[in-house]
Amino acid sequence: MSENREVATFAGGCFWCMVKPFDELPGIIDVISGYSGGHLENPSYEDIKAGNSGHYEVVQITFNPALFPYERLLELYWPQIDPTDEGGQFHDRGDQYRTAIFYHNEEQKQLAEKTKKAIGESGRFKKPIVTKILPASIFYPAEDYHQKFYKKNPDEYKQDREKSGRDQFIDDHWKNN
Repeated sequence: MSENREVATFAGGCFWCMVKPFDELPGIIDVISGYSGGHLENPSYEDIKAGNSGHYEVVQITFNPALFPYERLLELYWPQIDPTDEGGQFHDRGDQYRTAIFYHNEEQKQLAEKTKKAIGESGRFKKPIVTKILPASIFYPAEDYHQKFYKKNPDEYKQDREKSGRDQFIDDHWKNN
């Protein structure tokens, strides 16, 4: 990548819900839904749903750090998730829906660990922060119908998001706290 492009990879449960918060912001070049962190080569959505590939559902964000620093990505990431849930996110259960920050360099690792520690010490949550901070591994883009799902299927996206409990959790734990 050229010096004005970096990549960040976040797992926050269903990747459909993780695209919109980052998409179309100044300095964000692209947000791609996909799979990372597993052992199966070229996994399909069916492999991921079956839960035996070891992969997380992730979003990979290409960004210009001069316009949108990594720290700002982390500030957006944390309030999208329940960092205390090790069994998935909201109504999506299973290892593929766990949370993780996949770092691409030492600076990303240090910043991710710093923000995780700060959230853990903030008193915002009664349970420990279990979001993993892992080295980036091979990223496999998800099938085309998953990309920018919130734009392609706005009604289904809205219904799924409402049904999931994600927005209620965000309101209860991240807004005005």
